[in-house]
Amino acid sequence: MAPGEVNRQRIDKWLWHARMVRTRSDAASLVQAGYVRVNAAKVTAQGHAVRPGDVITLALDRSVRILKVEGFCEKRGDAAAARKLYLDLAPENPVPESHS
Repeated sequence: MAPGEVNRQRIDKWLWHARMVRTRSDAASLVQAGYVRVNAAKVTAQGHAVRPGDVITLALDRSVRILKVEGFCEKRGDAAAARKLYLDLAPENPVPESHS
């Protein structure tokens, strides 16, 4: 690892940098409300550290995002930079539930 390279980051800061939420306080609120899981474990502390390879499950208004942490950044960038921070693990075409 190069000097100065970040190998972990607070979950609220990472969610904000990855552009999952508009503000860092929105990210902190989601975490505190229990809508975020890291490696299948519910996280309620916005200071919880995430590392490369961690899988984050995020329950948003009308969707659930499943993301693998790929990297970090020190400043919030544009959407293209944000997409480099994660790998989306959700299926592309989810199968609708059958109502039998």
